[in-house]
Amino acid sequence: MASIIFYLVAIVTANVITAAFQPLQVMGLIIPPGTLIIGLTFILRDFVQRSYGRNKTYSVIVLALILSAITSALLGDTMAIVAASALSFALSETADTEIYTRLQGSFSQRVLYSGIVGGILDSTVFVIIGLSPIGAGFLPWAAVPMAIAGQILAKVVMQGLGALVIKTNFEKQVGL
Repeated sequence: MASIIFYLVAIVTANVITAAFQPLQVMGLIIPPGTLIIGLTFILRDFVQRSYGRNKTYSVIVLALILSAITSALLGDTMAIVAASALSFALSETADTEIYTRLQGSFSQRVLYSGIVGGILDSTVFVIIGLSPIGAGFLPWAAVPMAIAGQILAKVVMQGLGALVIKTNFEKQVGL
């Protein structure tokens, strides 16, 4: 049950942090602070699936999506942002779940590869549908590639760190 709670709390926390702080600009990349926590949520989702299985994980993803949408709306996000967030969340979490399910290999490898794909989908869909001129228009087209790249970089770094921690601390000790 702890993995589910951590996952749900991380989703809400990522929304709150993203709403509370301006995006970081690092070497031209645009990185909302909550992006690092979103990278962590893919890892936490894998722990949920490892503990409860694929079907229960989808139930938890639906609950997380609802909590995320409610939190986003309460924080004053536009409907374009709420809808883009829900769409990118549904696509990325589904991809993460299905890739994790089908991959062979260690837990850390499954976490790394499924999370990277999920992070790329989440970043690309959210920025294009939610932040670009197609959605809320917060970013001009010229800034969209740097926003996508910034979010992907942050999420991939989190996946790499998470996989490393799992490999060095859990797989050897617990036999994951």
